[in-house]
Amino acid sequence: MKKIISIILPLLLLGSCTTGIVNPYEDTLFEMVVQAVYPDGFTDMAREGVTVKAEDVNLGNVYKVQTDASAKASLKLPLGIYRISISDRTGENIFNGTVDKYVVKGSGASLNLSLKRTKAGKLVIKEIYSGGCRKDPQEGTYQADQYIIIHNNDVDVQYLDSLCVGTIHPYNATATNPFLGKDAEGKPVYPEFVPVADAVWQFPGTGNTFPLAPGEDAVLCIRGAINHAASFPLSVNLNNPDYFVMYNSNYFTNTSYNPVPGDQIREDHILNCLVKTNPSINATMISNASPVVLLYKSKGVGMREHLALEESIKPIPGSTNGAKVFACPKEWIVDAVEVFDGRSSSNVKRLVDVLDAGYVTLSNVYLGHTLMRRVDKELTDASGFEVLQDTNNSTADFYETEKQSLHE
Repeated sequence: MKKIISIILPLLLLGSCTTGIVNPYEDTLFEMVVQAVYPDGFTDMAREGVTVKAEDVNLGNVYKVQTDASAKASLKLPLGIYRISISDRTGENIFNGTVDKYVVKGSGASLNLSLKRTKAGKLVIKEIYSGGCRKDPQEGTYQADQYIIIHNNDVDVQYLDSLCVGTIHPYNATATNPFLGKDAEGKPVYPEFVPVADAVWQFPGTGNTFPLAPGEDAVLCIRGAINHAASFPLSVNLNNPDYFVMYNSNYFTNTSYNPVPGDQIREDHILNCLVKTNPSINATMISNASPVVLLYKSKGVGMREHLALEESIKPIPGSTNGAKVFACPKEWIVDAVEVFDGRSSSNVKRLVDVLDAGYVTLSNVYLGHTLMRRVDKELTDASGFEVLQDTNNSTADFYETEKQSLHE
């Protein structure tokens, strides 16, 4: 976990704050000016009071300061390598911008940080429980109880029908990413598609079979839709008639992770596995330490029809076991959350900023901890139902809690 350190006077005068590990150069500060550049057509939305954040990628120290009326901010930073980011939201318009590995080596540095616009989502990921728990009072650890919660964040009824759920390759933020390149300046170059790993999972339904009212949740069991808590009290009971599950015994034969759904699970709540693209795995999964979770839905063509196209399935570069991915168009992404492994300083983003401009860190595994999206209290009070924060930046939108929301 990050430590809280003292706020030095120059930063205090700027209204900045910092958390992290003590930097030996903390008493030597250099000024850096960041200008937020809003996209064409939205320059009139530039405003004061927007947070500019600088995170030391090696030490974890985080420095924050607010923009002035010209959307400019001045930070005083020690020597280091930083991730500079801005996240802003006005109504349904979300603006995010990030620069990785920005080196502060003296005063006088300036950065024009271009912001990209996205729209607030209607269906969003509310919770990700991936890290597992201990088997107390027995010895050992347990990770066959992964689940996510999907939330209707809109004023209208939304339908789960035909919504797809998945993760991406590579599973872990610390792994080598064969889909990630670099340009001549060393900046990351992402593929034109999102490499969905292992399989395409889709909610059943005919279009209006599974409605979610405004503020309503849907629980999706990634693994075992059974009562895990009956054997392991620190886990959760996922045997519930309202829950959905990713289960296919033909493709995924590992019954330790994918047991037959419990007696309370409805047959029409079992997702369809439209295609399996990784022949070497025998269980559904997302990374327990640093998953990416995706919600996506086809546009203009049915998912089955799209999967029949040769270009929809692509090999993983360098793979020796025939593993492939589904090349999901970026514009099909409904919501995406990236998770970093809190035990490592070698995390690398897998999602382009327009899908998730940040990341949320899971401090450790097997603690029963979960990742939750923050509630937008102002919009919740005004709307009359629970509205979750959605800035398209998981660093701002999510936080880690010590217990799963489904823990009894």
